[in-house]
Amino acid sequence: MSQPHIAIIDWTTSPQGDPESAIERQIIGAVARITRTLCETDADLTDEVTTADAIIIWHNMPLTANGIAKLQHCRAIIRNGVGFDSVDVVAARERGIAVCNVPDYGTEEVADHAIALAMALCRQIMPLDAEAKQLGWHICITPKLRRISTLTFGIVGLGRIGTATALRAKALGFRVIFYDPYLPNGADKAVGIARIRTLDELLAQTDVLSLHCPLNQETHHLIAERELALLKPSAFVVNTARGSVIKKAAILAALREGRIAGAGLDVIEDEPLRTAEEAATPNLIVTCHAAFCSVESKIEMRSTSARIALAAVRNEPLENVVNDVCS
Repeated sequence: MSQPHIAIIDWTTSPQGDPESAIERQIIGAVARITRTLCETDADLTDEVTTADAIIIWHNMPLTANGIAKLQHCRAIIRNGVGFDSVDVVAARERGIAVCNVPDYGTEEVADHAIALAMALCRQIMPLDAEAKQLGWHICITPKLRRISTLTFGIVGLGRIGTATALRAKALGFRVIFYDPYLPNGADKAVGIARIRTLDELLAQTDVLSLHCPLNQETHHLIAERELALLKPSAFVVNTARGSVIKKAAILAALREGRIAGAGLDVIEDEPLRTAEEAATPNLIVTCHAAFCSVESKIEMRSTSARIALAAVRNEPLENVVNDVCS
């Protein structure tokens, strides 16, 4: 019997792995042959990739129904990260291919990043830095500098990362509220924060809005023109979840027109930014879809993905299956 093949697919525009795939090789050893291929889209899949027994795929590299149809005997597609909206999970299920993710890595990093963006906005770190580097002290952004203990931090989605963010915000002195229609009663008491029953009510109360929900049909453009209009003009928006949870055109227009005070976006719809005009949007911080990044989190993520891929080629039960394919 030929040696199983595990294909790692990285994104040409911004590769995240290393050419040697050192972490994956340490986990998988001699059990399977490992290859690494850079692709922009799944139109770039090579014949070698399509014959893989398991695939590890990095974020931003889409795997559509067309790409999945090319896979000849793949048992599992492992998304190197939490989100799996870049993979057509329905098409994979129809082919009997399990789609797995890594839901528990990087929780600390993303929560820390959300808080860092919130604090940068509330304390206007970026404009103050720019002013200081002009060799002057004309502080024109004083009206946006806020006292944390007077502000309400509104969270959408109280999962692992949302909870970690809530605890950090609470420790800093924010009043913390959340909206999550899928949590059972009592979740608010466990964390010691206030539950809000509708998104509209949360938006009306919020000074800092932080998004921590997955991207799906329900949450696509969850925050668009109508929702942004419900925020206070002094409110800040932070997104470390998925770009398309916020309608890009709507939030950029709101920033240009001064209808919200600022935004810190680690992720953005149709990323990266596409034009100089988008990049010049006032009161906008953008951080390259990097909230998950740390030396430690990437080791944890890649080790988990490799462990799942190893289980796939050994025909063992799979962890973190998200598309109901029996593992």
